[in-house]
Amino acid sequence: MTGPASIDIAVIVADAEMLAHRYDPGHDAFHFVPVSRAEHAAAPFLTDEYLAGKQPIILRRDDVMRVRPRPAPIHFIFHSAFCCSTLLARLFDLPGRSMGLKEPVLLNDITGWRHQRPDGAKVAQVLDGALGLLARPFTPGEAVIVKPSNVVNGLIPGILTMRPEARALLIHAPLTDYLASIARKGMWGRLWVRDLFGKLVRENMVGLGIDPASYMSLTDIQIAAVGWLAQHQQFTTLTQRFGARVATLNSDALVARPAEISSALAQHFGVALTTGEAREIAAGPIFGRNAKTGADFASGQRSRDAAQGAQLHADEVAKVAEWAGVIAANSGIPMELPAAL
Repeated sequence: MTGPASIDIAVIVADAEMLAHRYDPGHDAFHFVPVSRAEHAAAPFLTDEYLAGKQPIILRRDDVMRVRPRPAPIHFIFHSAFCCSTLLARLFDLPGRSMGLKEPVLLNDITGWRHQRPDGAKVAQVLDGALGLLARPFTPGEAVIVKPSNVVNGLIPGILTMRPEARALLIHAPLTDYLASIARKGMWGRLWVRDLFGKLVRENMVGLGIDPASYMSLTDIQIAAVGWLAQHQQFTTLTQRFGARVATLNSDALVARPAEISSALAQHFGVALTTGEAREIAAGPIFGRNAKTGADFASGQRSRDAAQGAQLHADEVAKVAEWAGVIAANSGIPMELPAAL
C-alpha cells in the first residue's frame, strides 16, 4: 500500500509539494502526487484533468496520521459557483505569506463517500486528517487558503467547527448573473445544475417549501435557481452560526472594487498585503485573465459577457428570477447576504 519500500512516509507527509490528492475509503488510504508551486499556479483546478500522468504514492491513513506535521493556518473560500472564486484563490499565491489551493479533489472524495452514509465518527476522523494535510505550508510562516468545489459545501459546518481558528469567505454571483451564466453554457450548464441539485438534496440542503414531487416538472433554469437559493440559505445560516469568522461577498463588488476587496479579504484571513500590493494585483494578470482558461480579458469583457448572456436568455432568466424571489421571500432568504466583506 505504501509503494516502494524505500519511501519515507514522514518525508512525504512533511512535503507540501506532495499534494494529498485523493482519499480511497475502500482501503482507508490517501493518494499523494507531486505538484510544484509553479504547477499549482498553472492549473485552474487540482483535478485529474490538470494533473494527468502523475503516479500516486498511496499511504494508509493510519500511517499518515502517525507522522502528521504541524499545520499552517488554514482558511477557506466557499462559493456557489460561477462567481470569480478561482480568481480569489490565485490571488493568495504569495510566497512566504500564503498559498491558494484550487478545488482539491480530496474533499470531493470525502463528500462522495459521506453520501454513502458511513459511520459519522469515521468521516470526522478522515476529514480532520485531510484538513491537516491540506494545511501544510509550502514555506514556513505561510497560511493556506483552500477554495473547495461547491459540491463540498455540505461539509462547511464540520470544517469550521474542526478548525476554530479558520476564517471563511462565502462568495456568490447575483442570481440573474448566475442564471444567465448557466443558460449560456448550454446543455453542459443545464446538466451541471441538475447534478448539483441532486447532491444538495442528498445533503438535506433543499428546504424551500417546494413539494419534492414537483421537482421533475421544473425547468433547468428553475433547478439552477433552486440550487442558488439553497446555497444562499446555507450561507445566511453560516453567518449567524460562526459570526465574525465568516464574511460574504457578491462577485459584482469584487469586479467593481478589486483592490479594495483584495485588501479586505487578506485582512480577513490575516495575510499581510499592503495597499500598494493590492492595487498592483488588481491591475495585473490575476484580474486580467480568465482564471479557468488563462485567456486575456479585454477591458470590460466580464461585464459584456454577462450582459450578452442575460440578453440572449432574458425572458427565461427574468421569469425564473421573479419566481425565485417569491420563494426567497416565503422562505426568509435574503437576496443580499449579511456580513458583507
